[in-house]
Amino acid sequence: MTISFPLPAWYRSPMTQVVLVGITCFATIGMFSAVSNLGAGGLQDTALVDTANGVLYGMFALTGLISGGINNLLGPRLTLSIGSLGYSLYIGSLWCFQTQGTRWFVIFAGGVLGVSAALLWSAQGAIMMSYPLEKDKGKAFGVFWAIFQFGSFIGSVIALAINIRSGKLSDVSTATYLAFIIIMFIGTASTILILPPGDIIRADGTLVKVQASSSVREELSNFVKVLKDKRIIMLIPMFFASNYFYAYQGAVNVYYFDGATRALNGTLEGAGAMIGALIIGFFILDGLPFRRRTRGFVGLAFVSILTIVVWSCALAWQVDFNRTPRTKLHYTDSQYHAKGALYFFFYFGDACYQALAYWIMGAISNDPFTLARFTGFYKAIQSAGGAGSFGMDATSTPFLNELLASWCLMLVSLPLAGIVIWGIKDTSYTEEKTVYVSDVATQSGAAESTENDNMSDVKEKV
Repeated sequence: MTISFPLPAWYRSPMTQVVLVGITCFATIGMFSAVSNLGAGGLQDTALVDTANGVLYGMFALTGLISGGINNLLGPRLTLSIGSLGYSLYIGSLWCFQTQGTRWFVIFAGGVLGVSAALLWSAQGAIMMSYPLEKDKGKAFGVFWAIFQFGSFIGSVIALAINIRSGKLSDVSTATYLAFIIIMFIGTASTILILPPGDIIRADGTLVKVQASSSVREELSNFVKVLKDKRIIMLIPMFFASNYFYAYQGAVNVYYFDGATRALNGTLEGAGAMIGALIIGFFILDGLPFRRRTRGFVGLAFVSILTIVVWSCALAWQVDFNRTPRTKLHYTDSQYHAKGALYFFFYFGDACYQALAYWIMGAISNDPFTLARFTGFYKAIQSAGGAGSFGMDATSTPFLNELLASWCLMLVSLPLAGIVIWGIKDTSYTEEKTVYVSDVATQSGAAESTENDNMSDVKEKV
């Protein structure tokens, strides 16, 4: 006889699960971002880290094509757990390089991280977009992104506190690396708290997914359908552009600022990302009293204005310097303030751009299996763009060219995203099978009653 204990309602709620996924990503991706925000992964060998990032994004792109299917076969908990392991390995490789000079290990760890990150993000996207109600998907993104980026924020604060006495020295201390690795292992352990879709009950009493699992053949067939979906095809430029600018921003960060200032920039980036995600998620995409499609267009207009204004300011700054060696800028210098503000708004705008991409995908479907495939494909294309941008930076492409490439890709993607938004319906519930907890309970009760009747008939015959 199996004894099972009922899970509390709050634990089975979508937002609780989104928070738990956010905590996992806070401790893994957030810490990885914090090290990256130090500039070139905290190292001064920018070419090495560009190469490792190129391998990372290349493997990320390849694995992303199938990561949604892997998530549907393994389930979100196991997929998240496996996906989280690559981050601690990569940070460990940076530490080994700084102490032992093992260049090959950094590149190898980048490839492993590309595979694991694709798995983690596919599971994350499926949970964040399918568990909440349609009216709460923007809020779910805001909550997740704020928690996840809080990891980057806290990590950068830790790095700043440890390295502050170094003045204008640029190396990351061993204590910084150890702190990050320990937090990452805690993040991996936290994946045990994630529940599968069938255990989630939304606020209106509906279940997320009754189907327990998928098959390899079914995943291959449905992946082909994703490739043929016109809406997803039109979102490809948006997917491609969504990480393209990271190489440029990171390269300028390590070129222009010293170590302590890069850590401060990391805190500003984290703060900008958190505030941007909460604003667009709570007050625009889900907060306005309009129909869903109208809210999507308002969000698109907001992101478009941000993209034009923020990158125009970046261009005005960029024309004043190139890759010629220069003295690193410290945050106490009077010239720093406007540049620090720009890094805040880089990531404020990034959060809004990412939120819009996720919100559009979540408006197309509520099915966790479908959304896992969408997320995997999104991350594959996104990583292909990231691989290209880091490859571009590795060849010492002029900063101005990198900026213009990043900006133009974003500007081209937004009108195409608008076409997809135009086709969004007020709800997808009418097209998808919706199952209520009461329905399942009724069916279970009927099945149990039938079984009891059968047992009674057997006893009478005996």
